[in-house]
Order: sequence, then C-alpha cells, then structure tokens
Amino acid sequence: MQAETLKQQAGGPPCFETRKLSKVYGEGPGAVHALRGVDLAVPEGELVVLLGPSGSGKSTLLNILGGLDRASSGAFFFRGTPMHDASERQLTRFRRDHVGFVFQFYNLMPSLTARENVSLVTEIAPDPLAPEEALSLVGLEKRIDHFPAQLSGGEQQRVAIARAIAKKPGVLLCDEPTGALDSATGIRVLEALKNVNETLGATTFIITHNASVAGMADRVIVFGDGQIRENRVNATKAEPSELAW
Repeated sequence: MQAETLKQQAGGPPCFETRKLSKVYGEGPGAVHALRGVDLAVPEGELVVLLGPSGSGKSTLLNILGGLDRASSGAFFFRGTPMHDASERQLTRFRRDHVGFVFQFYNLMPSLTARENVSLVTEIAPDPLAPEEALSLVGLEKRIDHFPAQLSGGEQQRVAIARAIAKKPGVLLCDEPTGALDSATGIRVLEALKNVNETLGATTFIITHNASVAGMADRVIVFGDGQIRENRVNATKAEPSELAW
C-alpha cells in the first residue's frame, strides 16, 4: 500500500467503507461476537457520533477503522484502498500518516509542557502543524507553556486533541473524549473537536454515551448487539453550546 494511493481524489470513494465486517473474540460457546456483519460508508469530512450501550460494538469498530485491531471477516476500505488484508507494517504507516486518536484518558507526559507534548508528534510527522498552531485550534494558545498538572481536565483533553491533530490526520477517532468531564468542560472539548473537523476537514468519529451529543453530528450511528441499528443524517446541526447535557 503506497501512501499516494491513500490520497482522496475529487468525487472519489468514501473515507471509510465496511462490508459485512465481523469481529469475534474467543471460540466455541463462549465466543463474543463484537461486530456482526457491519455495512457502512462514511463520506470524507463528516463528523460522526456513535451511540450505543457498553458492549454494543462501537469501540471495536473504531479500533478496526483506526488500524489498532483486525476484523475476523469482511472487508474494510480507506479511501478505496483495502485495509482488511494490510500487513502490520502497512497498518503502522496508516496509523502514523492518516489517523489521530483521542481517548477518555489524556496520556500526557507530566514532565513536558503542552507545547512539548504536542511536539512529540510533530517530530515524526511528514508535514505537521506547528505545535503552537495545533494548540491554537483548540483554544489553548495562552496555556502553551504550562505543564499538565497546571491544566484542568478539559484543558488536558484539549492538549491531547492538539497532539492528535498536529500531524494533520485525515481521520480523527475519539473514544469517549468527554467521559471524564463535567458538562461545561465537555462542551468546550466538543467545541474544539467541531473546530478541528471544520478547519482541517478531518473525518471525525466521536463515541459517547451521551445521546445529546448526536445533535452536533453530520451523521449519527446507533449500535446494538454488534450491529448498526440506525444510521441517520442530521438535517440540521446544533452547536455544542446548545446541547442539553
């Protein structure tokens, strides 16, 4: 898989497409069917919210789309390029060059400033944003030289987002990014994700248990028992500040 084959062409294929994607953990009667034949197509640049109870398959799908896990069967394409049979080296390159990850826990280096935490990514990316620019996109230009212990939980999460976007990924995958935050702080984090999606054009997935977050999405995907129960496109989108927490 050459890097140039992953570049999106005008009028080209979806950012992600899955066909009968399944994931099974274990064997025999105790096997867990995390995904059961998922068919999905997500256009470039959408902000997608994934809803569903714990164990419904949301995180499993996100891990496969991000190249962190492999499906048991079915097909998975990124911009038309098949990824289900990619080698480990190809998946590593895919994650490095195209995917930014944001998790519930920030995983910042406590001995490094916000700028230095973001620089960890910019030093290995081929065409990165400056750390200052990435932090500005999430509203932290005035906290750039602060250490994690000097930042609130929401600010630390926004540093984690800046770190994820500094390599200018085509895809941003967020697993419960507001799960450990209060409502006011969570809204600021969602505002940062919205700004990144609109400014950089990164196709953005947000897993959440908070159904109200669906109001800010282009597309809402509801999971249940390893299957997509609903896939809808919002006719209008709410601002994060308008969400009922």
